[in-house]
Amino acid sequence: MARNARLLHCTPEDVFRVLENGWLYPLWVVGTSRMRDVGESWPQVGATLHHSFGSWPLLVNDTTIMRVWDPPHRAVLEPHGGPIGVARVAIDVKRRGEGCVVRIQEEPVTGPTRLLPDTVFDAITRWRNAETLHRLAYLAEGGAPGTEGGADAIGHESSAEREPIRR
Repeated sequence: MARNARLLHCTPEDVFRVLENGWLYPLWVVGTSRMRDVGESWPQVGATLHHSFGSWPLLVNDTTIMRVWDPPHRAVLEPHGGPIGVARVAIDVKRRGEGCVVRIQEEPVTGPTRLLPDTVFDAITRWRNAETLHRLAYLAEGGAPGTEGGADAIGHESSAEREPIRR
């Protein structure tokens, strides 16, 4: 199981405001290229996002199902990656001082990625999810509609602006 964590200069509620807006999904999830539709009950358990991954002209239509929705602490998503298979992605958020720590854990459920050795799957997925957390930081720290001003509001520079990204 691949694990990544990052300290964000915003509240857990800011992170969940990003997660609850399904139309923002391709802005923070690496590999998602466009949204096609957001289920009417999103982000409730069982609701579905309809998106695509890849790059034109090789786009694959895909879905993600919300399996656990417990704001502002935990969300578990189940992306269905077409020929790649199904994964389970847990996002856990804990307040830390004026900010929060966001942890993403991802594991394959079905498909050919289950056949990869754990070390290979984990290395690839940790690299991708480091960028996913980097993008989520930009949005949650004040770049997404409904956020409270994030890093600026609590007197910090955005964590997304500090480089290098450790992958």
